[in-house]
Amino acid sequence: MIVVNFKTYASASGTEAEALLKAMESHADGPATFVAVASAFDLAVLAQQATGVEVWSQHLDPVGLGGFTGWLEPQTAMQRGASGSIINHAEHKVELDHVRSLLEMLPEGFPVCACAADVDEAKALASLNPTYIAVEPPELIGGDISVTTADPSIVSDTVAAVKAVNPSVRVLCGAGVKNGQDVAKALELGAEGVLLASGVTKATDVHAVLADLVASL
Repeated sequence: MIVVNFKTYASASGTEAEALLKAMESHADGPATFVAVASAFDLAVLAQQATGVEVWSQHLDPVGLGGFTGWLEPQTAMQRGASGSIINHAEHKVELDHVRSLLEMLPEGFPVCACAADVDEAKALASLNPTYIAVEPPELIGGDISVTTADPSIVSDTVAAVKAVNPSVRVLCGAGVKNGQDVAKALELGAEGVLLASGVTKATDVHAVLADLVASL
């Protein structure tokens, strides 16, 4: 599973987001599931254009329709095409109760990837039963060294800890992931995919990077 977080990078927002989705679509018929994690402003447009790539929201709030100015309300997100969401990213941390309340109100089968900074946070999140947990040491996010190189034990330890708490939760890894070697190492360490951003969104040759990410699968 290759989850690409578009964040609010200039190279992955507005018309550039559409171009990046198109590039991902051209690689989506291979062995990996590709996910584009779009900003709220781009989500509906990308969801309309996507055929082989899943389009997720970057965040959701546990609120319903009503007086919730500025919050990201799940029902409308789903109506506009969100087929999943990440939550608790290092750049948008929330309380455990936020994650718990959100998961309780979402329909069965709507995937949520909860991000964890370390093993302890991953264990706490696993008890809430998200679909995925992505372990991402914040100090490595956006850097040039992958977590699979800098701290491979945190990946394997997270997998073991999460499975001990909740065997149904699938583990992804992120932070510094850039290439197919990082993906292969993540799988070797027990993860089922990766969550990355700048490795794709800031790439000079996006197609080459996307092809490389799945080359060893």
